[in-house]
Amino acid sequence: MDLQLQGKIALVTGASVGLGRAIARLLAEEGCKLALLARRRTLLEELAAELPASAEPLVIVEDILSPGMAERTRQVVLDRFGGLDILVNNAGGSRPQKDLGPDDVWLESMELNFHAGRRLTHAFIPVMQARKFGRVVNITGQDEPHNINAANAPNGAVHIWAKALSRQVGRDGITINSIPPGRIHSEQIDTRILPTEEAQRAWAEKEVPVGYIGEAEDLAVLVAFLCSPRARYITGQVIHVDGGTRRFSH
Repeated sequence: MDLQLQGKIALVTGASVGLGRAIARLLAEEGCKLALLARRRTLLEELAAELPASAEPLVIVEDILSPGMAERTRQVVLDRFGGLDILVNNAGGSRPQKDLGPDDVWLESMELNFHAGRRLTHAFIPVMQARKFGRVVNITGQDEPHNINAANAPNGAVHIWAKALSRQVGRDGITINSIPPGRIHSEQIDTRILPTEEAQRAWAEKEVPVGYIGEAEDLAVLVAFLCSPRARYITGQVIHVDGGTRRFSH
């Protein structure tokens, strides 16, 4: 299937490793021009060197928690490409707590996992409205929490905000969707949450119906489709990519 992404301009946050890196690679393979945002310049430049020349990769070294990040990023992207068609809000992180968690952790997690992506989206919505086309995909997290995690509340906030925004901008040709990943091989999963092969195997055997932990590419293919003009009638949705781990039917 031709996803009709040739020449589309995409910005991927958290692009240096894991899910963001896989998403950026696939969008580039589909013909997108890429802006890559993360904090680690070396990793971004390595990724940029791996992408096809047609991607015209733009490296943006930014901390998404930095004041003015959204406005600076918008200007840099517009200066290089003149517009934006696709925004993938992938930057974020889990914040599990052994007890109730201190206020500063909860506030930081809300900034990281909700407000940063919201600000960036709001900065680019007028650009997309002017082009009569836009795709926003938020990589979030589970809404079936197993313990106290300061990232759960902002994940839920993203889903509600994205649903509301999708209703407001749908007639402008803009879709907004969210993808909560299950256990997928990434820097966070492989170094912090399930740091050994034994732990990963045990988790998969107990929790994942398909029997294995997914690869970043398993999620990237859905992102690419949702970013496509072909996905024009899919918006305001929360679509889980977890090998069947989630137990709710809806």
